[in-house]
Amino acid sequence: MTITMQSTPGSSGYLDLYPERKMSFFKNPYILGLAAVAGIGGLLFGYDTGVISGALLYIKDDFQEVRDSYFLQETIVSMAIAGAIVGAAAGGWLNDAYGRKKATLFADVIFALGAILMAAAPDPYVLILGRLLIGLGVGTASVTAPVYIAEASPSEIRGSLVSTNVLMITGGQFLSYLVNLAFTGVPGTWRWMLGVSGVPAVIQFVLMLFLPESPRWLFIKNRKNEAVDVLSKIYDVARLEDEVDFLTAQSEQDRQRRSNIKFWDVFKSKEIRSAFLVGGGLLAFQQFTGINTVMYYSPTIVQMAGFQANQLALLLSLIVAGMNAAGTVLGIYLIDHAGRKKLALSSLAGVAVSLIVLAFAFFKQSSSSNGVYGWLAVVGLALYIGFFSPGMGPVPWTLSSEIYPEEYRGICGGMSATVCWVSNLIVSETFLSIADGIGIGPTFLIICGITVAAFVFVVVYVPETKGLTFDEVEVIWRERAWGKNPNTHSLLEQGSQS
Repeated sequence: MTITMQSTPGSSGYLDLYPERKMSFFKNPYILGLAAVAGIGGLLFGYDTGVISGALLYIKDDFQEVRDSYFLQETIVSMAIAGAIVGAAAGGWLNDAYGRKKATLFADVIFALGAILMAAAPDPYVLILGRLLIGLGVGTASVTAPVYIAEASPSEIRGSLVSTNVLMITGGQFLSYLVNLAFTGVPGTWRWMLGVSGVPAVIQFVLMLFLPESPRWLFIKNRKNEAVDVLSKIYDVARLEDEVDFLTAQSEQDRQRRSNIKFWDVFKSKEIRSAFLVGGGLLAFQQFTGINTVMYYSPTIVQMAGFQANQLALLLSLIVAGMNAAGTVLGIYLIDHAGRKKLALSSLAGVAVSLIVLAFAFFKQSSSSNGVYGWLAVVGLALYIGFFSPGMGPVPWTLSSEIYPEEYRGICGGMSATVCWVSNLIVSETFLSIADGIGIGPTFLIICGITVAAFVFVVVYVPETKGLTFDEVEVIWRERAWGKNPNTHSLLEQGSQS
């Protein structure tokens, strides 16, 4: 059975033929529930990155050696990121071998164990071990949730649904600042802050037991009846038949291609290489354009801007985190309406302007006692979040979940997430030292330069994937690698295999 691209279920050609089969974001509560439960992984990820900044203030009070050592403080923060790098790298393999559901359950168990260890830590070293476990869980979840949501989503709302995972990340950061404020007066402050994070992991574990495996993964594993059962809850009868016919034909090809994919195959294949350049490159730029420095250090930036009181700095940071979550909601709407590429470009342009405002404010602040520049820094910070969160927040994760062919989706998703966490580690380990060495104004100018490079990267390399089915996206890479004539591709492929 041959299927033309125009008639692929979910493609724009198909939906023009059958407009009544088009799905909208709120039409099917089942798929929304599935995305929300999978997105709890994002909530854990966001909560953890946000909570540590507040908890560290109190950990220093409890442990003399942490108070005396910058190295220990940095290790407590970055050990979770180191764990996430390993978790993301292993998570891609776990996803492909055991499925998206089991990978999520595994991440929850590891995460809950880490939370218990941290809350009960008798010394900084057990705390660091707990941070490592939390990181492993977060890293695995950061690969699994976007892929699981993307594979269960109808293509016309896939961007919005994958972006709910990013909303959960920003929501988790907001929640962490609320928790930081709530526990400031409670005995054992930081133990509560860190221990509470085990609760969402347990909730996700229980809910996940009732959710199905990804239908595309089930097809690949030849478990067609289970897959059809899942799809029947997502699509109406007319579209269900087309989806099942298409996936049956598709999975047959995938199984033949999949038999023995290794890590280095990603770099051997021209089209997968260019897809990974886009997926990994965008996630690296997401980090290097400074989002996590702004989130980790927003209390510090607010203090540098001249607002000294701890409580006020935390409160202003809470507002920043709230704006971040609100911007992501806007992104969920725009990503399937304006498209991925336009959204990323307008986001990066705004981020560059905001960074210039921030840099200007800090240049002036250092040479003037005028309080107005302190406020200008806070305005720059708000503008930065306002532009970053709807575009460069959700777009890289959405693209990373949809640009790889089925047989590479786990392994390449894992590699892209690993790039993200390594970049995160580099940025969070160097930001304060660079700001200390050359000043915070020049540091923001460097980040602005990186943002301009990111803009050029998106213009040149990133394709528009709005509304495309997974298979239409594969065609983009094939055409980029081999031109529009598919025969050259098959001849070259045969040549490379012989």
